[in-house]
Amino acid sequence: MTSLHHDRRVDDARNTASAAPVETLAPVRGTSRRPVGTVDETVPPEVPAQRRGRASRAVAKAARRTRPVEPAAPATSPARPTPFPRSGELVTTAPAAPEESAALAAVRRTGGGRHRMPTVRRRPAFYLAAGLVGALSLGALVDTDPSARADATAETGSVSVAEQLGIDAEATATLSAGDESTRLLQELVVSRNQREAATTAAVDAQAAADVHAMASAAAAFAAAAEAARPKVVAPINGARLTSGFGARWGTLHAGIDLAAPMRTPEYAVMDGVVLEAGPASGYGLAVYIQHDDGDVTVYGHMDEILVEAGQLVRAGDTIALLGNRGQSTGPHLHFEVHKGGLDGTKVDPIPWLRERGVQL
Repeated sequence: MTSLHHDRRVDDARNTASAAPVETLAPVRGTSRRPVGTVDETVPPEVPAQRRGRASRAVAKAARRTRPVEPAAPATSPARPTPFPRSGELVTTAPAAPEESAALAAVRRTGGGRHRMPTVRRRPAFYLAAGLVGALSLGALVDTDPSARADATAETGSVSVAEQLGIDAEATATLSAGDESTRLLQELVVSRNQREAATTAAVDAQAAADVHAMASAAAAFAAAAEAARPKVVAPINGARLTSGFGARWGTLHAGIDLAAPMRTPEYAVMDGVVLEAGPASGYGLAVYIQHDDGDVTVYGHMDEILVEAGQLVRAGDTIALLGNRGQSTGPHLHFEVHKGGLDGTKVDPIPWLRERGVQL
């Protein structure tokens, strides 16, 4: 509520108290009768109790928040008419008392008695000091010498490279720029080339050694297999002797007959070379093999030949399949031995095989 509203209440009270015409005196409590339109400056008007209580509270609040205010001088402004004058009369208000004027001024300065939010006073000096302390603390954590760090890093890198290349680290650290650096680089290149050449030679030597070892292993395996391979074998397995060497039906039977099922495999009894393989008189088909000692073995009546003239065979190789071709009374193998060659003396195969470790 503004001071204007307070003045209106005072004026209303005074208008209510005055019931005389304009020419008469307006009775006011605590004052003498005086003509309307005049102001008695010696006697201050009475202020209502409610008004005085509010003013006192406002003065107390202002005293706590602001400095003491000197009482204002009595107002000398001319009186103003009331908002609602009675017909035929003019009522004026007297200026407020000094105490009332001071209270009203305090109320106006404090915003009409309403509370304001407390204002936090800024402390620039405190904030400035805190900022300086934070800056100093941050500076202590930051490396202030980047050039030294770069030098240390470069030195560490150079030493590690020198150690990896087999160069003395102390000598590398003391090298100067220019020709010395060029010479060192050339030495590094030469050393690297030498190491690469040595590595290549070692790899080649290892590869050659591996090849030689493999060849040696293969040779050893072959030698072992050769040693284990029989030198003499029977011309057929599981056969039955049906006719021996000697005279038969008025003629010489120059070999032995071994009966077996058709197409039973027939083997070379020893290593040798095939002299003849094909049709033969009286045998149907025949194979002639000459061995290392010069003797010749003959195989007849086979159903199929599996070798050819000039072929090298070893003991145990399959040379044909048993048959019944030529002058034959059943599937069998006719086996002969010619001592000393194809036209050599025909001998009994059974003793000849026994001499070489084969029993029929």
